[in-house]
Amino acid sequence: MSTATASTAAPVAPAARNGGNGRPVLGPYAVRWARHLATPVVLGLVLLGLYLYVGAQDLDRIEQRSLNADYLLSRFGQHLWLSSVVVVLVLAIAIPLGVLLTRARMRRYAGAVLALANIGQATPSIGLIVLFAVVFLSWGINTIAVVAFVTYGVLPVLRNTMVGLDQVDRSVVEAARGMGLSRLRVLWSIELPLAVPVMLAGIRTALVITVGTVALATFIGAGGLGDVISNGISSNRDLVLFAGSVLVAVLALTIDWLGALVEDLLRPRGV
Repeated sequence: MSTATASTAAPVAPAARNGGNGRPVLGPYAVRWARHLATPVVLGLVLLGLYLYVGAQDLDRIEQRSLNADYLLSRFGQHLWLSSVVVVLVLAIAIPLGVLLTRARMRRYAGAVLALANIGQATPSIGLIVLFAVVFLSWGINTIAVVAFVTYGVLPVLRNTMVGLDQVDRSVVEAARGMGLSRLRVLWSIELPLAVPVMLAGIRTALVITVGTVALATFIGAGGLGDVISNGISSNRDLVLFAGSVLVAVLALTIDWLGALVEDLLRPRGV
């Protein structure tokens, strides 16, 4: 009896608590947040390296027109504004539509709507924006760019919203209905929270796609960081082209990083 008691009460060795090698074992949350903290540091170093590299070059007048702070900030502001408008419209369209198409009465239309959204996604983005500019010239350049990029970015959010809601266990929904909850209350309190991880993955994808493709707005004169890339191509200045490409890539990766943070913060516990 005493032997069994002593064995049960024996303290765990530090090495065992630390994975057997004397080193502390990081939990999955610690590893995830370590990665989140590393991303902005790496991106900051990339921007610093770009700044130092460009600053060390002897820029001619053409390069100076594209690689000065005022010009870059104005194009960055245009790029961010256009991306924000597109993302807001994509979310306002795709999430309610995805919810609607998972309801019993509307499921028969889901295939047709997804096929239509697939056409927008399958069409090359440069071809889509030029097509819109030619056909709908009277709309205005900014409106054309917004409509084209919304058409291109709807699919990931729409599809993931539908998939996330369809993956919710029907027995949980029926149990909630049996307790007297309305369909709207079940949707808001049970289905949407359980679908959040899948929905957020689609939103994150749409964010990165939008920030990257908005650079193509330069081809119809809508501005953005694509102007820097276009200037580098038209003037045959590799330094300008390189700087513009790096800035667009860093912005897209920054948005992806912010999306990952939001995804972790909004993910329901235990999911």
